[in-house]
Amino acid sequence: MPETAATSEPARKTSLKLARSRMRESLQGRATHLLDRTIFFSLLTLIALIAIPSGKGALWWDAAFECAVFALGVLWIIHCFLSGAWRVDGKSLLAPLLGLMIFAFVQTIPLSSADTAEGIGNGASRALSADPYETWLFILRLLALTLAGALLLRFTSDRHRLRTLIHTVIGVGVASALFGIIRQAIQTNEWVLTLYTPYVVWVDLLNLRLDEGYGQFGNRNHFAFLMEMTLGLVLGLIAGGGVRRNRLLVYLLAAAMVWTALVFTTSRGAIFSMLSQLIFIVLFVIGRRPLRETSKRMSGAARSWSRISRSLITRIILVVCLVAAVSIGVIWVGGDSLMNRLETVPGELTTGDTSERSGTRRIEIWRATWQLIKANPVAGIGFGGYWVAIPAYRDASGMWTPEQAHNDYLELGASGGLIGAALGAWFIVAFINRAREPLRTTDSFRRAACLGALAGLFGVAVHSLFDYGLHITINALVFTVLMTIAVADGRVEKKAA
Repeated sequence: MPETAATSEPARKTSLKLARSRMRESLQGRATHLLDRTIFFSLLTLIALIAIPSGKGALWWDAAFECAVFALGVLWIIHCFLSGAWRVDGKSLLAPLLGLMIFAFVQTIPLSSADTAEGIGNGASRALSADPYETWLFILRLLALTLAGALLLRFTSDRHRLRTLIHTVIGVGVASALFGIIRQAIQTNEWVLTLYTPYVVWVDLLNLRLDEGYGQFGNRNHFAFLMEMTLGLVLGLIAGGGVRRNRLLVYLLAAAMVWTALVFTTSRGAIFSMLSQLIFIVLFVIGRRPLRETSKRMSGAARSWSRISRSLITRIILVVCLVAAVSIGVIWVGGDSLMNRLETVPGELTTGDTSERSGTRRIEIWRATWQLIKANPVAGIGFGGYWVAIPAYRDASGMWTPEQAHNDYLELGASGGLIGAALGAWFIVAFINRAREPLRTTDSFRRAACLGALAGLFGVAVHSLFDYGLHITINALVFTVLMTIAVADGRVEKKAA
């Protein structure tokens, strides 16, 4: 008997240890699962909230957004400790962005001390950046967006979450389009505006002017960026076969509302970008070769029709018809206001001199930016320092100074020189390599989601030749979300039966 009691005591202690260990593992598993859901749905909430105050007085919310993303990054670290899995997705995309942030930090380092006119050192430091403070703000903004993209890549872990992420972007775009259309209708009727006091108060709270801007944005061109990304995503989903037939009408209505809001902006760059998006989608759908399994099941007539539809002549005819039909619709909806703005395009791009010498035309800004690039070809003048450096290279009256180059590619060259351009090219190549896999997958929804995201990104890439909409936080965040959708890994594919 004593021996039995002696042997039972260690066994009881062992069983208690096992029970405690299992309880600890269970608690860790629940905490990990809770953090997983909290991080993902907090990101979705941020996408919706950041779209509300996008006027000139919303700088406080930009800072709040960055703080919120950094807080989610801390939760991610805790999640990694609890799960024991330090997984970082998209390393090939994060590397050039990290390099760009390090390079921007180098631009803020003082390299020499400036002397006064009398030759006495005043201790003022000179860095590569023309405005080190703005460069630091650029670093924080890029870090927040990069972290948000990394979190989305990590926690968009299944098909349901990918669909939820897509619908969040579409919902934000449609809600913004609806508000933009309503605001446009109210502002064009002064008697309605005088009666609708709550609207005036709400617009005043966001520091928006009643006679300028569009939707919740202070600039109609910046609003158009959000519409382009939403429209490209919706049309790509439809054209790529990622929408069920019983829901097709809902997506078409969403696309129609976003398209109408985009046309009402009368933004010339937006119209051109939208047409480019449509051509991009049509060429991809027509040119895509059918999968081998599908090709084997095709009859002879179907194969012949497939070859004809992919021929160059067929593509040209379809593209011309599409552009003509959409252009007629755009002119009909946009009306005289759009036609008047389109007539000013030659004046923006002409190189002729004007007596005012205001330097407000895009061609004049681009020419001055090019001179700035040639004067600082290697390391640029610092990210965020464009507005400080550009006055010395403009042949204008000086009554107005551009804060941006109205061309993000030229501004990248001016801000970062050859080093910044090389880092940007590295990121683009890495992104294209990552996006090729989803376009080739057999999962129709993932393929359509990738096509829609690429269409939205392509529209922004075209529009960025003329404007700087990605400087607005909500546009930059949605742009990051579209990149996440485009390169989402195989976890989001439908499980094989």
